[in-house]
Amino acid sequence: MAETLTIAVAKGRLLTQTLPLLRDAGVVPAEDPMVSRKLILDTDHPGIKLVIIRGMDVPTYVEYGAADLGVVGKDVLMEYDSDGLYEPLDLGIGRCRLVVAGFPGGGGPGRMRIATKYPGITRRYFAEKGQQVEIIKLYGSMELAPLAGLADCIVDLVDTGNTLKANGLVTIEHMADISSRLIVNKASMKMKHGTIKQFASLLAQAVERHGAGAGVGGRVKAGERHG
Repeated sequence: MAETLTIAVAKGRLLTQTLPLLRDAGVVPAEDPMVSRKLILDTDHPGIKLVIIRGMDVPTYVEYGAADLGVVGKDVLMEYDSDGLYEPLDLGIGRCRLVVAGFPGGGGPGRMRIATKYPGITRRYFAEKGQQVEIIKLYGSMELAPLAGLADCIVDLVDTGNTLKANGLVTIEHMADISSRLIVNKASMKMKHGTIKQFASLLAQAVERHGAGAGVGGRVKAGERHG
């Protein structure tokens, strides 16, 4: 790879799942990103740098060219809702489900109050059903909203469903299956096509070896976790 590439990676649990794939594709951070305070890390590949940022910021950095590529969950891409990115590869990590959840027997056709950190996805989902809802944006502990009487239901990510169960909640509607994706800046795809294609190919092979099952996507358009 003659050209330089900057890859934005979401910090946290997704980062721990992304690093083995990058390593298998020949990209290893020069410092441990889990302990380093640096936000831009060199790698053992002279042409590749990693930018470690909040997941919700990854699409913005990539779309506006601060990073050539990014690794982020499909839920973030759905909430971001832009056609200014390419989504060439499903990395098969960070798998979970986006659901409507609440007390058993909850939901229904009437106007509901829904708590979520995904107001855009939620609004579009219920609009497509022709159902009016009131949306309250929260940033964490979604399960508390129905328990405290703040909301009728929540829209959130579910992995095992154990957190819902522990709080007396159940899945009411399945909205989307979620996994993490490789995204690419449009201008970078044009100007560094060969380099990005080569890296994406190496990453796809790494995904296959890890048994995650690579998938192929197109432009990021719309809408797609929780214990």
